[in-house]
Amino acid sequence: MEQLKDILWKQIGASIDMLSNVIATCPEEYLQKNKRFYYVAYHTIILLDYYFTIPPEEFSPSLPFTFTEESDRPKESLGDMIPDKFYSQHELIDYIYRIRLKAKNFIADLSAEKIQTLRFTEGDADDGMDYPVIEILLYNIRHTQHHVGQLHMMIRQDLDKHTDWIFREGK
Repeated sequence: MEQLKDILWKQIGASIDMLSNVIATCPEEYLQKNKRFYYVAYHTIILLDYYFTIPPEEFSPSLPFTFTEESDRPKESLGDMIPDKFYSQHELIDYIYRIRLKAKNFIADLSAEKIQTLRFTEGDADDGMDYPVIEILLYNIRHTQHHVGQLHMMIRQDLDKHTDWIFREGK
């Protein structure tokens, strides 16, 4: 059990660190001007936190948003969660740090029983998410890394900047 938790944390921690690094690498001015980068970063952070909230009904983001109808969303946004205001680079990175602690504690608190019984369930069975805890953790890594790749591409193309790959947390 401890080996599984250690492996999960090393990979989830690395994914979180890569997200933090790519946001920290871009200048504040770029974050303010490049709305697509900002919305992808915000979306990734919010859902990273959300998928560590079981049950998801208890989710309360540190950087609030409003669900917005498609016709009212900025064209650069992802999905229907639009931030209530522009959050600074410092606010985004600070939130990621808090999520990192939440994730570490979440994984440390896993037991054999929780792995067998704990589920992330959102919506109804036909149209919602219903994942065992291990699957939602893997889903969270995939979702985060998908968007980290997009963010990396933007800063590489626009700023000729990049951050290094992180193989596992702590290395």
